[in-house]
Amino acid sequence: MRFDIITIFPEMFDGPFKHSILKRAQSKGLAEIHIHNLRDYSDNKHRKVDDYPFGGDAGMVMMIQPIAACIDQLKSERNYDEIIFMTPDGTMFDQPMANQLSMKGNIILMCGHYKGIDERLREHYFTSEISIGSYVLTGGELAAAVVVDAVLRLIPGVLNDETSALSDSFQDNLLSPPVYTRPATYNGWQVPEVLLSGNEKEIKKWQYEKAVERTRQRRPDLLK
Repeated sequence: MRFDIITIFPEMFDGPFKHSILKRAQSKGLAEIHIHNLRDYSDNKHRKVDDYPFGGDAGMVMMIQPIAACIDQLKSERNYDEIIFMTPDGTMFDQPMANQLSMKGNIILMCGHYKGIDERLREHYFTSEISIGSYVLTGGELAAAVVVDAVLRLIPGVLNDETSALSDSFQDNLLSPPVYTRPATYNGWQVPEVLLSGNEKEIKKWQYEKAVERTRQRRPDLLK
C-alpha cells in the first residue's frame, strides 16, 4: 500500500513514520509513505503557495496551481484509488472508514492550511474529504498521520498478531473490554476469576458483556 502526502511542512512527519508499527510496515515492504513538499511545485519564484481570498475576508487561502501541479504529477506516474483532502468540515474518520481505506492500493492525502484551499480544487480534484474531529488544527499534517496510522496497522503482516486488530475498539461497534496481565494479584486488587479459568467460552462471554457494558456507559451512541 502506498500513501503520498502533500504538505508545506514535510519535517512534521519525521517522527511518526520512523518508529514502531509504521516503521515496521515500511521495513517489511508492506507500505510506502512518500512526503511531497508543496512548495517544490509552485511556479512562484518565492515558492509561494497561498494568497489573499477574493471577497476581502481575513486569512490566506492555498492556491490552485501548486496543488494541481503536484497531484497531476503524481497521477501521471500511477493510478490512485483515493485523493483525499484533510479538512475540519470533511466526513468524520472512523474505524469502518479505516477498514475500507486499508483495502486500497494508492492514496494521496492533501494537508490543508490557513483558511483552506481554493474551492475549485475541492470540486475537481478530490475524491473524498476527511476530518478526524470537530475541532480545528493548525494544519492537516497531524490528521494525515492519524489516518495513515489507523489504516496501515490493518494491513496483513503489519502487526505481529494479525488477529489483534480484529478485537480493537470500534471494529464491531463496541469498545474493547477491560484487559489485565501479570501479576494476578497486586496490592489486593484481583484479576477477574473467569480470565484465569482457561474456559474460552466463558471468557469470550465475559469479554462481550463487559464490552457492551463499557460501550453503554461511555459511548451509547455506538449501540444505536
